[in-house]
Formats: sequence, C-alpha cells, structure tokens
Amino acid sequence: MSLTGAFSNALSGLNAASRAAQLTASNLSNVMTDGYARRELDVGARALGGVGGVSVNGIVRHVDLGLISDRRAATSDFANTNRLAEYYSKLENLVGTPSDGDSLSARIADFESALISAASRPDIENRLDTVLQSARSVADTFASVSRGIQNMRSDADTEIGTTVERLNDALAETRELNLKIATATIKGRDTSAFEDQRQLLIDEISEIVPVKQVPRDLGAVALFTPGGAVILDGTAAEFEFSPVNLVTEHMTIGAGHLSGLSINGIDLSLDNEQGHIHGGRLAALFEIRDELAPAAQAQLDANARDLVERFQDSGLDPTLFPGDAGLFTDGGAAFAAADEVGLSARLSINAAVDPSAGGATWRLRDGLGAAAPGDVGQASFLQDLGAALTTLRSPASGAFSGSAYSVADLQANMLSRIGTDRHLSDQNLTFATTQLNELEALVLEDGVDSDQEMQKLMLIEQAYAANAQVMTTIDEMMQTLMRI
Repeated sequence: MSLTGAFSNALSGLNAASRAAQLTASNLSNVMTDGYARRELDVGARALGGVGGVSVNGIVRHVDLGLISDRRAATSDFANTNRLAEYYSKLENLVGTPSDGDSLSARIADFESALISAASRPDIENRLDTVLQSARSVADTFASVSRGIQNMRSDADTEIGTTVERLNDALAETRELNLKIATATIKGRDTSAFEDQRQLLIDEISEIVPVKQVPRDLGAVALFTPGGAVILDGTAAEFEFSPVNLVTEHMTIGAGHLSGLSINGIDLSLDNEQGHIHGGRLAALFEIRDELAPAAQAQLDANARDLVERFQDSGLDPTLFPGDAGLFTDGGAAFAAADEVGLSARLSINAAVDPSAGGATWRLRDGLGAAAPGDVGQASFLQDLGAALTTLRSPASGAFSGSAYSVADLQANMLSRIGTDRHLSDQNLTFATTQLNELEALVLEDGVDSDQEMQKLMLIEQAYAANAQVMTTIDEMMQTLMRI
C-alpha cells in the first residue's frame, strides 16, 4: 500500500471515529430526554480507486415502531380511563356517603328524625322549625348535587374545546415536520432530530385520540384512528367543535343544544364502542358530557320525583285538593310527570309552611291547606309525613322502577350504584396504569444504555488513537524520505 493510500485510510478512520464520538456523546447527554431515540453511525468499507478506508453512510435512529405503537395504545387507554375515574370520584363526592353529614342520605335521615321528634311533641314550635329546616336542607342538597353534575358537564364541554384546539395544532405541527423530514431526506441530511420531535407530537396526539402510524415516502407518516378517520395523510385534518358557556339539565347533543365533533366538515360518530375516536381522553369527555352525567342526573331526578310524589299524594293531606303541591314542590308548583328533567335543581319547600314566604310552620302539624292553627297536641299529620318517607313505594322512573323502596332505601341504592361504578373505574384505571408503566419501561430499555454507550466511547477513542498513530507514522516516514 502506498503512503497516500495509507494516509487516506487513516483520515477516513479519524473522520468516522470523530462522527461516532459526537453521536455517542449526544446519546449520553439525552438519556433522560423524552422522545429521544438512540443514534448510531452507519459505516461501511470504502473502495474508491483501489484505495480502502471507512465510508460514513449516514445515521441510524434506533426505534421499535411496534413497541411505540403498543405504548401509544396504552397511553390512549390510560387517558380515557383516568378521565372517567376522575368523573366517578367527583360524582361520589357530590352525592356523599351516609357517614358524610352533608350527604343526601344524611339530610334525609335528619329530616326523618326531625319529623319523629316533632310528632312526639307537636306543641313545641322549635321542633316544627327544625322540620322545616331539615326539609329545606334536603331540597338544597338535591339542587347542589344537580348543579355539581351540570358543572361537570360544562367542564367537560369546555375541556373538549381546548383539547380539540390542541389536537389541531399538534396535527399541523406534525405535518410541518413531515415536510422538513422529506426535504432533509432529499438533501441527504440527518432527520433524527425532526423524527424525535414528531414522535413526541404523535405521542401527545395518541393521548387525545388513539392513532395508527403508517409510513409514507421520504420518511413522512400518515395517521389514522382505529375507527377509520384519516387525521393526517399529506395534509392535516381540521377537527371542529363549538363549546357552550354553560350546560344545563335539558341540553343534549341529540336535541341540537350541544356541539358534536366533525372533521373537515363531516360529522364523526361518537359511539363508545364503534365510534371514529373510540378511546383516548377526547372520547371520555364526550362520554361524560353526553352519557354518564345525564344518566346520573336522570337518577337524581327520579329520586327527587319519588320524594315529591310521596308528599303530593292527595290521600296524605286532607286540607289539600287533588293536584295541589305538597311539602316538596317543583319550583313552588305541583309536579307534573312531563317536567321530570331537572326537577332536582328546582326542588323547593311549599311556601305555605315557610314563614319567610308568608307561610307558617304550624301547617306542618295541621295540614298545608289549613286556614288556622288546630289542636297543638295533634300529631297525626306529622306521623303521616314520617310514614310517607318510610312507606315502600315503587319509583315511577329511573333504574329503580320495578321494586319498592323507602326514601332512605332509594338513596342507599343510588349510592351503591355510584360506588360500584367508581370501584370499577378505579380497577380499570389500575389495569391501564400498570399496562402503560410496563410498556414505558420496555421503551426505556430499548433506548439509550449509559453503560453500553460508555463502552462504545472507549472503543471509539481506541480507534481514533490508532488512526492518529498511523498518520503520525506516515508523517515520520515522509520526513525521513525528505531528508534522504
């Protein structure tokens, strides 16, 4: 081999070792960087004009796309179950448990106790006042729970709006990175940094809606949802949603009060099992707004209806005419079955027994329609009011219909259903969390290994030193030849 050939070999070796050292140092410095994939120099033997050496073919970005896809699916599942678990936890806190002094069941228990106490001494005005206060607390608690449920719907609607905005931005940014990667590929430049950024963006998108990544020419990718919606393929799709400021009990997507989701002007199916965006945080938000919270409101209204109808029964109070409002009213009026939706929020106490509204508490003893006070020792009506709470009755609506309950039993049944749903959602979240953690650990294992990179760096240093020694030797030989 000529000195020129040896020099060329050593120089190419130095260049390759230098590039490899830069990549290894970059790997080590980005061990904890999200989205960073391990790089490695792609080298080969050079054979140019009979001269050997090392040829640098490019940079290889190591990533297991199958593992990344599984991790993204787990991310979507976790985001979905986590948001649903938050909803069920808030709902349970809203309704409360019997041990909570402010819970619905505790308020009803207080009301029942107040009626028993007043029936034992109907002549004591303070006890009648306590009955009024406890009845008002029951109505106020129904209204408070109803407001809480609608607040959760409003929050979900608002969150859908901000989530859709971020989804559109992320898709547009991914499209821009596709263009940059394609341009860099054409020019023969390294695209690893762009691919890292794109991977992070697609990871973020998969939290919102589950996606499948499909390769395209020049390093670009397309994104599809498992439900078949094309959200990125050359151009980025535009998701459309119109949030409202406040969601109330009567507002539904079916009646056109609330916005659905569309993509490039085409409405998307929001079905939980077969919809275009099934899974992910966005699907959970629509489920809360349009299904879970309305179902909870319907059960609460069914409970409120049962309570109102017990005290509106024409056989309970002989001082009232059929159709008159009882102790609990629908915004001050008698309840009509067609107006059940939102009844919980409108529940109020009959003005006839409320001194602040021109009524009098003695009517709790003598009858709501009584014109004047009767015998102060008469407790039969108070006893009948108490019996109205404990009588077994089949609710006219809700998931409780078909069985007979007392008011307390009905509340316990509702609490049990909510508690069961919350427990199941926690179990789903635990499974999703475990699955995601395991896949994230596998992704990390496939990433940068500090020990391995340090060993590689030592080998690179040895290769660099060897090539440098060859060049030093060539220089000495040239100097010797020049002196001859």
